[in-house]
Amino acid sequence: MANFDIAYGETEIREGGYVNDPVDKGGETHRGVTRKYHPQWPGWKIVEQLKRDHPEDFKQRINDSHELAELAKDLYRAKYWTPIRGDEIPDQHIANKVFDTGVNQGVARSIRYLQESLNQLNRNQKSYANIKTDGRLGDQTLRAMQQFLKLEKNQPDYLLKMLNLMQANHYIEVMRKDPTQERFARGWLNRVDLR
Repeated sequence: MANFDIAYGETEIREGGYVNDPVDKGGETHRGVTRKYHPQWPGWKIVEQLKRDHPEDFKQRINDSHELAELAKDLYRAKYWTPIRGDEIPDQHIANKVFDTGVNQGVARSIRYLQESLNQLNRNQKSYANIKTDGRLGDQTLRAMQQFLKLEKNQPDYLLKMLNLMQANHYIEVMRKDPTQERFARGWLNRVDLR
């Protein structure tokens, strides 16, 4: 079964430290935790105190804070890992991908990508029945994933490729609709990889 610390470690590297880019639709962000989407995160009180008490080097102090790092990790586990039932996903690479995509594009969208991919890879339902694409990771989705992996001899590459294609297509659509977002293309594309 998949391990949260491994998945989080990969995502943490991609998210980086404190930024407040006016073009970024998430706004003020630390370790990928956006104030816009997570205004009640307890870390924001610490960020505000560091900004107030140390205006000359607050960014470095924020990035060096062990307490903020732990609060971010707790949020990721509760808001992203638990909803994807990461501990029950039988393959670490798939768990990493669903988790990271959920962090960046939303959990429901990430799970829908998984469900659509499993449906498209079931050989017209000869391998296993289609599952509902509802954006919630339930028992049927887990069973379909287990059957897929069993039939593929525990090689998740085709499923990972499908997930990457859907993830990348979303980024392309975002940039197509709002060209100001093109500046984030390279960071987003760093998340689109086989493993």
